[in-house]
Amino acid sequence: MRDPLDNISPLDGRYGQKVDELRQYFSEASLMKHRLIVEVEWFIFLCNTVKLDGTLVLKSPLIKELRSIYEYFDLVDAKRVKEIEKITNHDVKAIEYFMKEKLKDSATTSYLEFIHFGCTSEDINNLSYALMLKGAMEKVMFPVMTGAVEFGFELAKKYKNVAMMSRTHGQPATPTTMGKELVNFVARMERQLAGLMQIKPMGKMNGAVGNFNAHLVAYPKVKWAELSTTFVQDLGLEVNMYTTQIEPHDYDAEMFDAIRRFNTVLLDMNRDIWSYVSIGYFKQQLKEGEVGSSTMPHKVNPIDFENSEGNLGLANAILGHLSEKLPLSRWQRDLTDSTVMRNIGSALAYSLLAYKNCIQGLHKLELNNEALDEDLNVNWELLAEPIQMVMRKHGVKNAYEHLKALTRGKSVNKKIVHKFIDGLDIPADDKKRLKSLTPSKYIGLAAILVDSYNPDFLK
Repeated sequence: MRDPLDNISPLDGRYGQKVDELRQYFSEASLMKHRLIVEVEWFIFLCNTVKLDGTLVLKSPLIKELRSIYEYFDLVDAKRVKEIEKITNHDVKAIEYFMKEKLKDSATTSYLEFIHFGCTSEDINNLSYALMLKGAMEKVMFPVMTGAVEFGFELAKKYKNVAMMSRTHGQPATPTTMGKELVNFVARMERQLAGLMQIKPMGKMNGAVGNFNAHLVAYPKVKWAELSTTFVQDLGLEVNMYTTQIEPHDYDAEMFDAIRRFNTVLLDMNRDIWSYVSIGYFKQQLKEGEVGSSTMPHKVNPIDFENSEGNLGLANAILGHLSEKLPLSRWQRDLTDSTVMRNIGSALAYSLLAYKNCIQGLHKLELNNEALDEDLNVNWELLAEPIQMVMRKHGVKNAYEHLKALTRGKSVNKKIVHKFIDGLDIPADDKKRLKSLTPSKYIGLAAILVDSYNPDFLK
C-alpha cells in the first residue's frame, strides 16, 4: 500500500485523518458500493413490488443474500470490480457483471438478466451520488456545521456584556460587545444552514433519455412512471420525472451554492477573529511543545483560523465549479458531469477540514479584557454620536458640526467631553445621563440582542 507521504492530495495525506469519515461516502470503493445498493434494490423491486412476468418473488433468505452483496462489500470486492472494468472499460457495466458473478450459483441464476433491467448507467449513477451526498450531509457535514454554529453561540452568550470598540473602515466607531459581533455570524450561518437542510437530493430511474422507452416496449401494461417514483422515494430521495439521460443536477447546484454561502460567512468570521487576535482582543491558549515560528520563539499564531480560511477558499472554488458546470449538458447527455462529480468529496472534505479548524481555534480563545478596555478608555470621542443625538433632540443647531469640531481627528478624554456637556443648553437630566456614559457603557441593545436570539438548534 502506498505510504500517505506519497499522496498527491493533502486530503489523503497530511489531513487524511481529519476527513476520514467522508471516505465511506466518496471513495471509489464507496461509489461502487452505492451503485450496488441501487442495482440490488432495483432487482428486488422488480421481483417483489412490480412482480414482472418472468421474475420470481424473492423470499426473505434470498433478499438477505442479495443485500449482503453491498452490505459486506469490501476492498477485495472493489479490486475485483476494477479487474472487470479493465475488460469492459465501463465502470457501471463492471458493477452489473460483478453482481451477476456473485449470484451465479444462487437461486436467482435463471433471472440474472433482470439485473440492470431497463437501466441506463445514469439511472444507477444519479441515485448512487444522491445517496452518497445525502448520507454525507446528514451524518458528517450537518453535525459539524451545526457544532460550529452552536459553539459560536456559546461564546456569544459568554461575551454578550463585554464591551468593545467597533471599527468601521478600520477606524474607531460606536461600541458594541464581543458577544453581539459573534451572534451576528451565528445568525447568518444558521440561516444558510437552515436553507441548506431544506434542499433534498433528487433522483431518477427512467431509462436512456428519461422516457421509459425500453421499459414500455418490454412491458407495455406496467405503470412505469408511478413505480419509478415509488422506487426513488423508497430510497429516501425526491423523484425528478423530467430529465434527459441524466438527472440535471439542479439540486446539486442549489446545495453546493448553499454550502458556499455558509462557507463565506464562516470565512468572514475567521477573518474578524484573526484580526481580533492580531490586536490583542483574544489570547490563544498555549499547548506544551507547540512552536509558533521557526525563528521567533515568542510567536503564538492564529493558524487554526488561517487554515480554515484557506480550506474554505479551496472548497468554494470547487463548489463553484460544480454548481456552474453540473446543470449544463449538451443535448440529452454528455460525459463532462461524470468526471466532475467525482470531486464532490474533495469539496466537502475541504469544507469539513475548515469547519474543524475553526472550531479548534474557537476553543483556544481567551478574551483579553484589558486590551478591549484600553481601546475604549482612550477613545472618548466615541461619545460624540450620543451627545449630538441628544443635542438634536432638543433642537440645538449644528449639533453634528459642533461635535465634529470637538472630536474629528483629535484625541479627547473624559475631562474634555464632560466640559463640553456642561456647556450645552439642554435639560439637566439629559446632561447627567450623558455624563454617566462611558465608551464601555455605550453599547445600546447589544447584550439584549444576544439574549433575544433564539436559534433553531436549541428548539
